[in-house]
Amino acid sequence: MVSEVLKWFSPLREGWYWDLTLGLGGHSKAILEASEEDTRIIGLDRDRQALEIAKENLADYEGRIRFFYGNFHHLVKLAYENQWPKPAGILMDLGTSALQLEKPDRGFSFSLHGPLDMRMDNSDKVKAEDILNRASYKELVKIFRDYGEERFAPSIAREIIKIRKIQPLKSTTELADIVSRKVRSKRIHPATRIFQALRIAVNRELEALEEGLKNGLDLLLPGGRMIVISFHSLEDRIVKHCFRDYQKHGIGKILTKKPIMAREEEKLSNPRSRSAKMRVFEKGE
Repeated sequence: MVSEVLKWFSPLREGWYWDLTLGLGGHSKAILEASEEDTRIIGLDRDRQALEIAKENLADYEGRIRFFYGNFHHLVKLAYENQWPKPAGILMDLGTSALQLEKPDRGFSFSLHGPLDMRMDNSDKVKAEDILNRASYKELVKIFRDYGEERFAPSIAREIIKIRKIQPLKSTTELADIVSRKVRSKRIHPATRIFQALRIAVNRELEALEEGLKNGLDLLLPGGRMIVISFHSLEDRIVKHCFRDYQKHGIGKILTKKPIMAREEEKLSNPRSRSAKMRVFEKGE
C-alpha cells in the first residue's frame, strides 16, 4: 500500500520519519523518492536478514537513512539510547514479509517444507516446535483460540498431543497435514489460523504492538501522523482501540473513520494485500 502511505504522509515534512517495520525497504524508498533531501528516515527491523537486504536496496540514499536492528516492543529504549530525533511520521506495516514466507528454512509457510521455526528474530530462543512439543493441552488450545480464532482448537490440540507422544513434531508440512485432517475450510487453507497463532505466540506480536503503538504516539511530534497497516482482526482491533483511546483523551484525532483497504489492482498483483487494513492517527498540535 505504498501509494496510500505516501498520500496520508503528504505533504512530507522536513525532519525524520520512523519506519518501524523496514522489511526490504519498499515504503522507505518511496518516501525518500517522493521527498526532499531534508526528509530522513530511521529504519528499524527485528529480522537481521531483511535489514541487510534493505541496506543494499537503499544504498543510493546514504546519509538520509539510518538502520537499526531491534523490536519496536523496546521503542523507548532504542530511541533514547541511539538519540533518535523525534519523528514527523511513524509507519508500522505488520505481519510477515515475502522474504520470510518464501524461505522454507524460516518455517512461516504451511505450503513449503521446512523446520517449525517462525522466529522473526533468529536470536530469539523459542521456536514454534518448542511450543508444539512442550505446551500442555490447555496452553495449546488457548494459543490457537486467542491468537488464531480457531474454532477447532481442542481437536487440533488433542491430535498434536497424541502424535508428539510417538515422536516430536519437526516440520511445517507435518503440522499442516495434522491440521488439515481436523479443519474443514473452503475459503482459506485449513492451517492458516494455526500458523498465524503460533507465529504470534513465538514472536509475542500483540504485546509488542501494544507497546509500540503507545510509545510511538507518545514520541511523535505534534502534528505528526502514525500509519499502521495490519493483516488480521486481532492486530486491527488493538490499533483501533488504541487510536480511539488517544482521541478520547484529546491527544489527537483519527483520520480514517474506517480502515483503508488495498486497491483492486494491488490485490491482484500482491494477494497478501487482500487482508491489509490501514489506519491513520494525527497527533494534536
